[in-house]
Amino acid sequence: MKKEVRKEEEEQDATMESIPILTPYIMKIFHLSHRIVLAPLSRLRSYNFTAQPHAILYYKQRTTKGGLLISESSGISDTAQGLPNTPGIWKKEHVEAWKPIVDAVHDNGGIFFCQLWHSGRVSNTIYQPNGRSPISSTDKPILNQLFIGGSGGETSQYSPPHRLTIEEISEVINDFKIAARNAIEAGFDGVEIHGANGYLIDQFLKDQVNDRTDQYGGNLENRCRFPLEVVEAISNEIGPERVGMRLSPFANYNDSGDSDPHSLGVFMAESLSKLGIAYCHVIEPRMVTQFERVETRDSLVSMRKAFEGTFIVAGGYHDRDEANRVIENGDADLVAFGRAFLANPDLPRRLKLNAPLNKYDRSTFYTDDPVVGYTDYPFLDD
Repeated sequence: MKKEVRKEEEEQDATMESIPILTPYIMKIFHLSHRIVLAPLSRLRSYNFTAQPHAILYYKQRTTKGGLLISESSGISDTAQGLPNTPGIWKKEHVEAWKPIVDAVHDNGGIFFCQLWHSGRVSNTIYQPNGRSPISSTDKPILNQLFIGGSGGETSQYSPPHRLTIEEISEVINDFKIAARNAIEAGFDGVEIHGANGYLIDQFLKDQVNDRTDQYGGNLENRCRFPLEVVEAISNEIGPERVGMRLSPFANYNDSGDSDPHSLGVFMAESLSKLGIAYCHVIEPRMVTQFERVETRDSLVSMRKAFEGTFIVAGGYHDRDEANRVIENGDADLVAFGRAFLANPDLPRRLKLNAPLNKYDRSTFYTDDPVVGYTDYPFLDD
């Protein structure tokens, strides 16, 4: 069986140029051998908010020479956490914990970006220092339930947030800058700023949440001020060629919607382009429900045109044909895979061979087991 797979793989090597998702790509200073990206995936296995040794195998399994990986969300400060067992990058011990994981990726020839994250109001006092209120652009709480972990998937209420003062906003920007510096010290090749999914940065961007009346609220330019100040501070610290940003202007995650997502997306894309960062990573404006799949992918065309750097798309990609189509049409430069990469550690090879994919097990996405549903998905040769 292995010989047959290897023979087929050799035959496929001769036709690589006909598979858009597997063609090389240059992203600023980084030379990628293909266009398949490991999307940032919170796995909730970083005990005490510190990356663990079992993550070495997890990321190493998903590394290919010249492949881009984006780490799971990593908190920038002791106020950043909003989920159990998520890693941090604000302390020396966090940096040291990440080093062997980054080394494993580099030993396999991969390119590794650390996603910098602050949950904002998507949190509870149990995750906050001294039981303080979570911070946000607003003092309006989220109304649905918060996942707090446990074998039964226990939930609780989101805590009412504290509205950041202007002085406190400056402190958070500095936290992002220090976290980026720490990520580089840990060996990461760059950082991705998490500006999506209703977390802190998204809470400033979206008019459904941001009800401020100062220079950080109101019109579109003011709502984008804090996110862009974060990007500029980090770019000045580590270089714009090592910075990416993830956005979800069309989404309503965690009660964070916007009345004009098209304008928001284009304004951010144009602004990020002027700052010269490496990439803009956007979650597709589409939704999958138990009843239907709603497609509005053409909504990203204006953002794609507005951003001059590398444009990455993510959101429900599961097969080679769909990914090839978005690359071939020029709608994106790279495609980030989440659940498919989670369940298929050798995803680039499987897509090259057009081989069957493992099915993911949703029940093990967010457990704290260091093996089950984490590093035990089979490889094609298995």
